[in-house]
Parts: sequence; structure tokens; C-alpha cells
Amino acid sequence: MAHRLALYRKYRSTSLGEVIGQEHITKTLEHALAQNRIGHAYLFTGPRGTGKTSVARILAHEVNKLPYSSDATHLDIIEIDAASNRRIDEVRDLREKVHIAPAHAPYKVYIIDEVHMLTREAFNALLKTLEEPPAHVIFILATTEVHKLPETIISRTQRHTFLPVEKSKVVAHLGTIAQAENIPIDDEALALIADHGEGSFRDSISLLDQISNTTETSIGVREVEHMLGLAPNALLQQLLASIQTDPTATVLEQLDAIINHGVTASQLANQLANAARHEMHNDLALCDLADQLIDVASSYNPQLKLEIVLMRHALRKKGVATPSPTTLQTPVATKPDTTSETPAKKPEPTERPAPQTPPQEALPTDEKEEPQDTKKEETPAPNIAAPEAPTGNFSVESHWPTVLERVKQHNNPLYAVLRMAQANYEDDELQLVFRFPFHKKRIDESDNRTILVDALNAVAGSEITLTTSVNSSAAVPENPRETVTVTAEPVDPRIEEVIDIMGGGEMVQL
Repeated sequence: MAHRLALYRKYRSTSLGEVIGQEHITKTLEHALAQNRIGHAYLFTGPRGTGKTSVARILAHEVNKLPYSSDATHLDIIEIDAASNRRIDEVRDLREKVHIAPAHAPYKVYIIDEVHMLTREAFNALLKTLEEPPAHVIFILATTEVHKLPETIISRTQRHTFLPVEKSKVVAHLGTIAQAENIPIDDEALALIADHGEGSFRDSISLLDQISNTTETSIGVREVEHMLGLAPNALLQQLLASIQTDPTATVLEQLDAIINHGVTASQLANQLANAARHEMHNDLALCDLADQLIDVASSYNPQLKLEIVLMRHALRKKGVATPSPTTLQTPVATKPDTTSETPAKKPEPTERPAPQTPPQEALPTDEKEEPQDTKKEETPAPNIAAPEAPTGNFSVESHWPTVLERVKQHNNPLYAVLRMAQANYEDDELQLVFRFPFHKKRIDESDNRTILVDALNAVAGSEITLTTSVNSSAAVPENPRETVTVTAEPVDPRIEEVIDIMGGGEMVQL
């Protein structure tokens, strides 16, 4: 029994005019062929399944004026899989053979697929030939990871970037194939296949081919979801709504129901992240949720990780402090009443555990001066609670030290990093500028950002937008380090620089 030809091979384009979705490339190549302006080396880059290899084969045949079919072979068109022939020996063999004249065609064309897989030594061996190939040789390199290619290789080629194909074009092409193959499938199911194909014609056609073998009856969204292991859209939307409003028990029940449908935790997290993406424009909480969901797939236990992410989000939505050592415990859910005419102070003892109260406050007034020189320097914190009667008019000079003190009570390492920031406030936006990317990365971590935003909003009495950036010339606040041990010996400048970068520290004499 003969093998059935796969649909993606059966419907592969055989001319530049048949290629769909890459008109910016095919028209350029058609014009070059018409003008007989053939380059000696081409580089095709872009996502998988967008037509790079197909266009390379078509171009190889058209420059030689040869008819093209998917199963045709020609002595003067040589295809090399760089993933299997990546060593320097294979490239040296290629260098020796390029000087041999074509057998029948005007040009000998080398198509090197997945060229980024070549070793560095192989690239170096190829470089000279690629720069000055014989007149009868054309190279066509194809890759999905152009960033792995040396610039010396890229600069010696004509680069063409293939783009993901628009969903509407993929759906239309899938519909044409389904009609030609008598596959009973509705438009909604085709759209779901196109979504899952992510702009790849080959992946989308392969999915259509696969599902056409599952049933002889009409194919709808449910059949496609089952084949792809996707959560039904209705259940997905119910779960997303429950995370926002319903009791956590309901969230867990709905999560278990979807998992029992055969959906993996990684796939469900990906679907939820995409669903949240469409609704997070005006909801910072959904932004954080999507940010955490993308880490589920890389977790050691994806299902448990997914449950934790959803529970934390659901609890925070309800104003419940989540049991995390890095979560701010200040009751942010009840913000101060900014409409009251009577100034309302936040009670200091209830917001801060007694052991963390600065020792100076417990001493009489006349004893404060004596220990001042022997204790470490701190940001003055006699008023650690939020400003009296917050009006929403945030001031860096007046309020930022209070924000720092709040953060320090719950996460001292985070406080040390924040002290290295240059804080600027304008139009309800607080901008933190750091000299080092390491500091910005720490603040942008989800848990750390939550602590800071909660403290910031509590002190300001209103929601403030937080942005972070890096500027190597940013002004660092004076005395950013806390000196724990005072010594008369000079400190090595290199140690000073390390302490600056790390945001403070303690020097220990061994």
C-alpha cells in the first residue's frame, strides 16, 4: 500500500506567485529574476512553517529555469541540513566541491537549512567561500534563529525576513484545502486551528490533516479542542471570572474540572495568560496574573504552581493577605478616607510590630544624642505611618522615606535596593531610575513589585503608576549604604564599588 502524501506537502507552493502571506519577499525576488539581477547569497529568516524552505527551492529552480515539483530532484540543487552536517569537515567538503561546474543547469545552488546549527569553526570555514563564491554558485541560507549567526555571515547575504501569516489568510487557505479534500469542518474550528498554528502554514495544515482522520462527521470546535488538548472556551471564561469574584473553593473546583478534561496545567496556564491578555488593559492585577502564568510551564510541578498562582490572585482580589513571606501585610484593602475633613492618622502600633520600633523612640529625649554616633545611619523614621490626611498629592521629599520605611518592615533586602534609586514623581507616576540593571530587575520581580506598589498606594492614599528604568549616570542618593561596623582603617575602593552595586551591606572583620 502506497503512503498517503501529507497535506502540507501536497499543497506546497510550486511558484513564487502561489506563496501566500510573504508578498514583500516574493515580489522582490520576481523583480530580481525579471531583471536578471541574481545575488550570490540569500538569507531567509523567520518563524517555522512560513515558507522559507519552499521559497528557497522555488528560487533555486527558477534561476535555473527548471520546472519545480515537491518530489523532484536535481543534481545542481543541493540541500544540506545543517543540524546533521554541522561540523567543519562537512563544510570543508562543500568548499572543495563548489568549484566543480554545474552538471546541466546554469547555476549550482546550495540550500543550507537551519544554518544557525553550524559550529563556529564551520562558519569560519564557510565565510571565505560565501564572500567570494565561484560565478556559477548561489547560496540560500535558511534559519529560524538568525541571532545565532555571526554578523560576518549575515553581512555577506541578501536578507529576507519571513513574517507569521495573518490569521485570516490561514483560515481562507485551510478552507480551500478542506473543500478540495472533502473535509467537513466549520469556520469556527478552522479559526481555532489557525490560532494554534500561530502563523505557520505548515503547522496549521498538519493539524487539519490530523483532525480529518479523527471523524467522518462534521468537525466543530469541540473536536478540535479535544484533539489539541485545549480547555473548552466556555470553561476557560468561567474560571477566569471566578478568579476575579468567586470563593477560592469554586476556583479550585473549576480548575479540577478542566484538568479532568485532559488539559495539562501548562496548556491551561498558556490559555489563561492569553485570555487575561485581552482584558488586562485596565487591570494591573490581570497583568500580574499573566506574568506569573507564563512561568507555570517551566515549574517542577506545573499543576501545583498553577493552583498557587490562581489562589494568590483570587485572595488578593478579595483583599486577603496571601501567606507569603514577601507579601506586604499592611491592610491595603481599606485605604484612608480622603474625603473626610478631619485628618485621620493611621495608628502606629497596629501597623508595625513592637520589636521593629527604632530604639531611639523608646529612649527619653535627653538620651537620644549619646548613641547616635555608635549606631548605624538610617533614614530618619519618627513618622513611619502614612502621612496624615493623605490628599493624593504625593511628594518624593515628604512621602518617599515613609514608603521606604514601610518596605523595610517587610523586606529588608528590597528596601536596600530601593535606597539606590533616584525617585521622580510627576502626573501620578513615580519613576525609579537605577544605575545598574540588577537593581531594576529585582524591583520588576512580581512579589517585590507588589510589596512596593502596596506600600506606595497606602502612603499616597491613591493609586500611583510605577515605572522603572536604568541610567548609568543617574544620581544615587547620598549615603545609600548603612555602615554597621566603623573602623579607622581605609576601605578598599573595589569593596566600596561592590557595596554600591549590591545596595548596601555589612563589613565583617575575620
